[in-house]
Amino acid sequence: MILIQSTARELMLADAVQAFPDECCGFLFGQEDGEGHRTITTIRVVNNAKEGDKRRRFVIAPLDYIQAEQFAEESGLTLLGVYHSHPNHPAIPSEHDRIAAQPFFSYVIVSVLERKVGPVRSWRLNDEAQFEEESVAVPVLSTGAENA
Repeated sequence: MILIQSTARELMLADAVQAFPDECCGFLFGQEDGEGHRTITTIRVVNNAKEGDKRRRFVIAPLDYIQAEQFAEESGLTLLGVYHSHPNHPAIPSEHDRIAAQPFFSYVIVSVLERKVGPVRSWRLNDEAQFEEESVAVPVLSTGAENA
């Protein structure tokens, strides 16, 4: 399971809508507990470095990966994965996404349908290098009503 804290989720969704009709991309940072549950506390937006049409592909430049690793180390966080958007397409990884994926990382995909956020899903490679979906959770915000 991957839990995306509200602020990180809002920034990620805003990036996806702003980039439309192109794909956006960025990094996911946080912690992983002993049971493999991940909590995303911070994201970093990066430039989609894909040459040409960015509507169907994204590329993260090598320097951006280096800077993400440095940020994680300096912040005491773990680089847990990558997010990107699928403009006018489901939040299901493509074969291109699978081939470019790395073990360990979570791959969060945000579907954006005509500038409106659609489903947000996350995927991880299994031992056969195929994607398996991991559940995505968002923390429930307290309304304060329970204390009234």
